Amino acid sequence: MAKVKNPVGPSVFSGELTIGETEIKCFVVDFHDGQEPKRLLSGRAVTNAFGLTGRGQGMTRFIQNKRIGGQLSDSLVEAIENPTEFPITPSVTALGYEASILPDLCWAIVDAYEGFEVPANQQKLVAQAKILQRGFGTVGITALVDEATGFQYERASDALQQILNMFITDELLKWAKTFPDEFYRQLLRLRNLPFDEFTSKRPSYFGHLTNDIVWKRLAPGVLDELKRVTPRDSKGRRKHKYFQRLTENIGHPRLREHLTAVIALMKAADTYEQFEQMLNRSLPIYTPQMTLLQD
Repeated sequence: MAKVKNPVGPSVFSGELTIGETEIKCFVVDFHDGQEPKRLLSGRAVTNAFGLTGRGQGMTRFIQNKRIGGQLSDSLVEAIENPTEFPITPSVTALGYEASILPDLCWAIVDAYEGFEVPANQQKLVAQAKILQRGFGTVGITALVDEATGFQYERASDALQQILNMFITDELLKWAKTFPDEFYRQLLRLRNLPFDEFTSKRPSYFGHLTNDIVWKRLAPGVLDELKRVTPRDSKGRRKHKYFQRLTENIGHPRLREHLTAVIALMKAADTYEQFEQMLNRSLPIYTPQMTLLQD
């Protein structure tokens, strides 16, 4: 792990991300502009990780591959075509690719050959994509890069609290229906339970499901903080709804965006297990490693 600190420009943290026998050069670049630091990967290291050698076309070869290119989203293509320039020493710059594209790229490669015989010259590529997928697990690429570069130890001690302050307010907002009926309609369908539009009663375990589907995935530490600021009554029930503690400018809009995405995944799933797989892929849980705060 290495660090280049520049009092005027960006601070750069570098390291090797190891997944199985594969090592990928990675960086965290803090531009000190008030924005979230960028997690970047070396393009050559990424192509090497997939077993692609030679200097040639670099990352764009994924776009130019007819089968894989057809699986790439517009945003993924844009990210590949527009790497970030950053300093690796005070006098030398390099180009890096957003680390978040690597899981999506793996999925695109695997999906491209799903149901097809993989050509001999592409077998290593597909095999490596599957190995990398397993390596990400539930932790997420951001946490892996932060650990590999040592950046997780450099975050300010109040980084998590700054995030929580954006999402959670001390003032109790007026109750308003926030979770649409469609959320429960789809959740009941996936749990093989009937939907009754004339009652708001749900199975007691739905609270645990909602914590998993929504609050654990909204932002780092949000669920724990909501539990802390929302006391229970004498019967052990929460006195207020969690969403009444969300800030109006960030917390509530982010919740609505999250619910919209969740409902779309629910509608696309035939079973709860299938929904869980898509949810974990698209909106992973913020694990302790992903809170971006270390004691």
